[in-house]
Amino acid sequence: MSHLTEQHYPSVKELVLSARVLAAEQPWLCRLRRVGTSRAGRPLHLLSVGHATRAVLVVAGAHANEPVGGPTALHLARRVAADHRLRHGTSWHFLLSADPDGASLHRSLTPASLLDYHRHFFRPAGPEQPEWAPSVLPPDMLPPEAVTLLRLIDELQPYLQVSLHGTDLGGTWVQLTREIPGLAEPFAKSAAQLHIPIETGTSDAAGWPVTGPGVHVMPQPGSEVPFPSLPEDVTRSTWYHAHRYGGLTAIVEVPMWASDLVDDTSRHPDPAAALRHVSRRLRAQAAQVEQIMSRARLTKRYSSWDALAPRDVRAAGGVHEPPHPLAPLLRASRWALDLVPGLADDWLLPPPVDATMTYVSSIDAFGRRLPLRAAAMLLRTLKAAGDPTAPELDRLVTRWCEEFATAFRARWVPLEHQVEHQARTVLTAARHARVDADAA
Repeated sequence: MSHLTEQHYPSVKELVLSARVLAAEQPWLCRLRRVGTSRAGRPLHLLSVGHATRAVLVVAGAHANEPVGGPTALHLARRVAADHRLRHGTSWHFLLSADPDGASLHRSLTPASLLDYHRHFFRPAGPEQPEWAPSVLPPDMLPPEAVTLLRLIDELQPYLQVSLHGTDLGGTWVQLTREIPGLAEPFAKSAAQLHIPIETGTSDAAGWPVTGPGVHVMPQPGSEVPFPSLPEDVTRSTWYHAHRYGGLTAIVEVPMWASDLVDDTSRHPDPAAALRHVSRRLRAQAAQVEQIMSRARLTKRYSSWDALAPRDVRAAGGVHEPPHPLAPLLRASRWALDLVPGLADDWLLPPPVDATMTYVSSIDAFGRRLPLRAAAMLLRTLKAAGDPTAPELDRLVTRWCEEFATAFRARWVPLEHQVEHQARTVLTAARHARVDADAA
């Protein structure tokens, strides 16, 4: 990990500059090319190492607020370039940032605390997220970042696609679109060596089949979902596009701040009561944000949220008023708040009979995260506009961050540990998935 000389998440510009250096040092092996353009005109760059037909595609930056993927991708590229065994019969391709527009709005490169992280927070609304957009939008409405990613999968036909993700506070886990035999044990060993808890009951994969601690396999299409209100159809996401070519996708999550509460597999004494409390708190906190939003001068101006739509959607709908410069933040805040009523109802449904402490803790964290993110993004726009409601919202964001960090006993995971664990998991997944693919 010697290349991580500073404890900060590199910007997209820094990632591209480092990739350009690597490509210039070994032009016979490495290639950096522009493979697409974002909605705002920013380039999407792919760094390729090796020339074999059999390919691994690594996607970084699919969520703007999860910056660990960029340094992990660079670390892997250097490692693969230096070790011919890792590229024997396999070429590696690294999409350095799947959403450079989003990355330009999430500017927390050196977060000192959970509050500092949320002061600069941005995560796009679901239809604007490159990997999720195909699960909620028709093909002719996809943002260009999603189109680029789908086109890359068609071009490379990877036997393995890996999407590098991160969580603000919690543990590590893996989601697979198809089982990778042999992954669970080395994944667990890596997490233990680097003192990263395994989130054994993440709400992201609630009810999914499990092949080992923290290793979840996505259920077959048509299976029951634990949270019916969520709008996405994961089988239509870019994760499943690799299946057209016999491949699969692994999503590797690592935390910025760890909590040992998410690694408690003991049975919860009363999960229904705990989730009722989480549901009530979620509704109450969302209502506080909604109330401030309703009084803010800025959001009164945009009483029609159509005026905040992305440019391509606005053109299709005949909306002509220029959106606010921070319209993506307002859209994302509104989108997060709109998820609350359905999720609050979902969490009143009977929980699994064997619900663990981890299962409840993960939903508790999700319930804290959603209104906090909506509030944080709204606060950024209100501060920029000098809105008189900003101080009130600022106090809420500050208190909720402190309560979140305290309740979950948050401890920082060194950046080199985040990157090393994610990189180890990718290399292990690639090795075992290739054995499986060769056997098929």
